[in-house]
Amino acid sequence: MQRIDVHPTHTHGKFKLRRGNPAPFGATFVPGGVNFSIFSSHATSCTLVLFEKHAPKPFGEIPFPDEFRIGNVYSMIVFDLDYENIEYGYRMDGPNNFQEGHWFDKNKVLLDPYAKIIGGRDVWGTPPDWDDMYHHRARIAFDDFDWEDDRPLEIAPEDQIIYEMHVRSFTKHQSSAIKESHRGTFAGIRDKIPYLKELGVNAIELMPVYEFDEFENSRPNPTTGETLYNYWGYSTVGFFSPKAGYAATGKFGMQVDELKAMVKELHKNGIEVILDVVFNHTAEGNERGPTISFRGIDNKTYYMLTPEGYYYNFSGCGNTLNCNNPIVRGIVLDCLRYWASEYHIDGFRFDLASILGRDPWGAPLSNPPLLETLAFDPILAKCKLIAEAWDAGGLYQVGSFPAYGRWGEWNGKYRDAIRKFLKADTTVGEMAQRLQGSPDLYEGAGRAPATSINFITAHDGFTLMDMVSYNGKHNEANGENNNDGSNDNDSWNCGWEGETDNEYINALRHRQIKNAIALLMVSQGVPMMLMGDEMGRTKYGNNNTYCHDNELNWLNWDLLKQNNDIFQFTKNCINFRKAHPVLRNTWHFQNRDYVGSGYADISWHGTQAWNADWSEDAKAIAFMLCGKHAKGGTVEDNYIYVATNVYWDALWFEIPQLPPGLQWHVFANTAMASPEDSWTPGSEPVLQDQYGMLVGDRSTVILVGK
Repeated sequence: MQRIDVHPTHTHGKFKLRRGNPAPFGATFVPGGVNFSIFSSHATSCTLVLFEKHAPKPFGEIPFPDEFRIGNVYSMIVFDLDYENIEYGYRMDGPNNFQEGHWFDKNKVLLDPYAKIIGGRDVWGTPPDWDDMYHHRARIAFDDFDWEDDRPLEIAPEDQIIYEMHVRSFTKHQSSAIKESHRGTFAGIRDKIPYLKELGVNAIELMPVYEFDEFENSRPNPTTGETLYNYWGYSTVGFFSPKAGYAATGKFGMQVDELKAMVKELHKNGIEVILDVVFNHTAEGNERGPTISFRGIDNKTYYMLTPEGYYYNFSGCGNTLNCNNPIVRGIVLDCLRYWASEYHIDGFRFDLASILGRDPWGAPLSNPPLLETLAFDPILAKCKLIAEAWDAGGLYQVGSFPAYGRWGEWNGKYRDAIRKFLKADTTVGEMAQRLQGSPDLYEGAGRAPATSINFITAHDGFTLMDMVSYNGKHNEANGENNNDGSNDNDSWNCGWEGETDNEYINALRHRQIKNAIALLMVSQGVPMMLMGDEMGRTKYGNNNTYCHDNELNWLNWDLLKQNNDIFQFTKNCINFRKAHPVLRNTWHFQNRDYVGSGYADISWHGTQAWNADWSEDAKAIAFMLCGKHAKGGTVEDNYIYVATNVYWDALWFEIPQLPPGLQWHVFANTAMASPEDSWTPGSEPVLQDQYGMLVGDRSTVILVGK
């Protein structure tokens, strides 16, 4: 028996049609055809435009009959399409009145906001045909990937160690030693999984992988003539589609399968995947930007507009998505559900997330519907939700981001405090808060230490090596007269600006890097490190390399050999953190002994045991963790003592005494040369003097009591 709904009821030229299903939005397979569905509340008509792949002109245009529109949704089934070889778009007609916020132009072919694959930039860096009438072309995805028994890993947040990376930069350099066709791609990351496992991280956070246009605002470097691109990708063209240019198979339209294969293999190796998502603005830019999709479909719904019709610019990128409009909330939710269910993505980091809490006129909402919806969504229930808790409009919400018990935060205050402390510019009081998971920011609201994503460096700003090598930014290569990028770096060049042959300065820089890594890995919360910091990566003082497709961004794997001491130290610190649950507590410290061990869960010390110096001039601090309080006393661990001295001379530290039968062992001492700067967990030598030790100038010592 044949179902009656597989039969056409209408025709348009050679095309056989039937009334479509309004839900879901996008293009989906139905028996015998493809269902096309798109929303517009202000359009007066809509036309489906069909192309053969790569063809300059459409082979068919099908107006939606009036009777096919339900509410504000145009839906239609088209039968007998060669769906593997088509691309589709829409023309929308309606008012074109700037002041009223309407930009309808039926001469433009528009990208479906729900497109699952987007063609047009299939191979990275291949110049497009600028005369093409339809640059970013929607294609139809197939749901035929075999996940076997894979599912998201659901690693406890406090157990995560995040590694932020850029897909292309991670393996594009020839020193990556993978086959050339895989360099700079999802397949390249898969090839490097053994390295990630050796380093010890268990989550990678990918800078944007949604389809974007690397040619957006491309231009020649005024000095070298080299093309400058939209390299980082913080300017989304399509929210549901992976970047074709990041796939070795993108030229064959296989980016979906390649990304899924990467996620599946990472999961097999115990590594989660977090996506950096950009919902604050789109690639359509300001009033002078291109019309790609939203602007031509329903500008007034999708964007925040001033009363005069201009775009609000809280993103710093020309426009601002109207995220708390119910329609836009719907597309954000659909998008994240799609990535969580179809790609098994483990979490999302939201770029300039404070924008997501603004009302249509830009005012911060006390109870933002979008953030609440995402927090309580059943499909996203186990996904990590991480906010960059500020925006370009001046809203700064670190410690106050609407969390609903779910949202973590990039802790900018942690970054600033550690950077300042390393050059002796902040108080030990603030450091104590940051090392404990910032209870001053989160405990009062009942938020766990793992709310704090602790980081010292990220894609924005200096690398760790540059943080200890430059006092100021050097962004001349960006062609903006060094005006771009942050001026607030809290860096110190250790006595010389930039590269040097001075052995003392280079040794000090390595020591400062190790101090930073050591403090990051013994802090409560979730550590996040930047790609390449474990091998001393430099961008030569450029703190805003958003436009460079060259060695300023590409990771030079030769540094692994050149700075192997940093790599070995980082690897040992990561393994030390993983070996000690007392460093990964679920709840904040209580500063008391609640298990009867004779020691508080955390105790603070200075150069004198049990007597920390909290004065503003203090340059040294130490703390001891009682292993019997690990994870709130639910598991038992060793005692851990951390002493850090940012003074320019060595200091003698008295060490608190352990229970009878236990001894202090040295895990790390950044004042020592490699390989005695750190030890493999379990092989730490006994500390010679159990009552005290000399902590070198600008150095950190970590002891383990067992």
